[in-house]
Amino acid sequence: MPHPDLILLNARLLDPATGQFQPHSSLATHSGQIFAVGDDTDVRATVGPATTVLDLRGAVVIPGLIDGHCHPVSGADLTRGTDLSHCTDLAGLRAELHRARRALAPGEWLHGWGLDPNIFGDQPISADTVGPVLDDVPAVLRLFDAHSTLASHRALELAGVTGPRRFDEAAEIVCDERGRPTGLLLEEPASMLVEEAAPKLSEQQFRARVAEVLRGMAASGLTGGHMMEGDPAERSVLRALDERGDLPLRLRLAPWCRPGNDVAELIAAQGEGGVMWRVGGVKLFMDGTIDNGTAWLEQPDCHGESTHPYWGDPAVYTETVVALDTAGVPTATHAIGDAAVRHVLDSLAKCRPIGHRVEHIETLPDDLVSRFAELGVTASMQPTHCCEFTRADHTDNWSRRLGEQRAARAWRCRDLWDAGANVVLGSDWPIAPYSPLGVMAGARHRRPARDLSQPPHGLDQALTALRALQGMTINAGSGRLVAGERADLTVLADDPLRVADTDLATLPVRLTVADGRITHRAADV
Repeated sequence: MPHPDLILLNARLLDPATGQFQPHSSLATHSGQIFAVGDDTDVRATVGPATTVLDLRGAVVIPGLIDGHCHPVSGADLTRGTDLSHCTDLAGLRAELHRARRALAPGEWLHGWGLDPNIFGDQPISADTVGPVLDDVPAVLRLFDAHSTLASHRALELAGVTGPRRFDEAAEIVCDERGRPTGLLLEEPASMLVEEAAPKLSEQQFRARVAEVLRGMAASGLTGGHMMEGDPAERSVLRALDERGDLPLRLRLAPWCRPGNDVAELIAAQGEGGVMWRVGGVKLFMDGTIDNGTAWLEQPDCHGESTHPYWGDPAVYTETVVALDTAGVPTATHAIGDAAVRHVLDSLAKCRPIGHRVEHIETLPDDLVSRFAELGVTASMQPTHCCEFTRADHTDNWSRRLGEQRAARAWRCRDLWDAGANVVLGSDWPIAPYSPLGVMAGARHRRPARDLSQPPHGLDQALTALRALQGMTINAGSGRLVAGERADLTVLADDPLRVADTDLATLPVRLTVADGRITHRAADV
């Protein structure tokens, strides 16, 4: 019998299926799998000369936490530069941009990310509204939803963006009444016009940046992620990290399928991967975002926007999903507005229950709630988007655009769960922080993490502590704490089911193990 690679002693083993502790105190791993579960004496007897033995002193072991929706590779690029997510008004934004500008080398571009459109209030989101701090400097500021960009006039000039253009997909260069670009670029096709003009990181620099992001994710307790991207260049980055043993998360990739893409190539890519990553699905879009006015709603928002699907002809989307289903490829479709969700579910009704998903589902009519379980479609939810970007009094941009009735149907996690849907929780990083404890906390308290004294938005949709844990473990595809399962483990300082909702996000992560390898270890473990 082989000796274990790793033994964890004096632990509390929590089963997320039941919420109860197992009658064991130790666990051993070997070659990426759980090797044995038992009491300290029995497991200690299997120690070999190369076994790492850790006394957890009563810490809680759970199956590894999985982010149900994240972008660790593209996010590594999108989060270059200055974090603007803490800016709550225009004065704060201008001060932050002034500090960032002073640190630039001559000719260097200013990058920022996480910009909240709510700080503009009733003023237009434009370079002129931000003011002189953007004068004569090429600046690219990503809004928090990553579906829109605010570019300075100098950046637009360098990119050759001088007026409106037509795009095959739903996208727009926002222009004033004179046809002059304001700086606001809606959706990726428009945003990329400026992004592509900015200097790029070298291949080595970018790979190092991705590795840095993934190490941070592992330190937060994540052992895996459903990565909603995976083009050939992104797969190349992961392949290089994996071959060096520097990939600390188990990633399942879903490359994008856009109108006009070659579906055969996406089908052929399925199964490609390495030790810690694999292509296992396809990501599609049915709409944009409510904050941008690019979602697909059954009735227009208060500005008369969000009336069109991402696909010019929704029937082509349906044909594409059916073709992928026929090939055995599960799909994950971004659908935020009610019309988008309805069309995706109608399309999936023509498919088999092979693991298809709908991503985001921000506002959901009553008649669609039960259809997820009926069709065997997973509801992939990001509760911290509700916590961080909307307000209980509906004075935020998202709620005002929708109006009271639709804003009251926000992120219906509990209703979907009660109706029998498989609800998976995620961060959508870099849209919101990737901490899984923060995601679970948000699902439980529905309050902004920056000010937990604020009232919750839609507390009737909050999840119980056990359901929040299940949403990032067994519902997302984690194993159990039994011999033969994958050795993907998260070790917490205390029981996450009994820590207060408002304290959960700060619960210390003591140890993270992925594929039997320690990917994070607290200093005193």
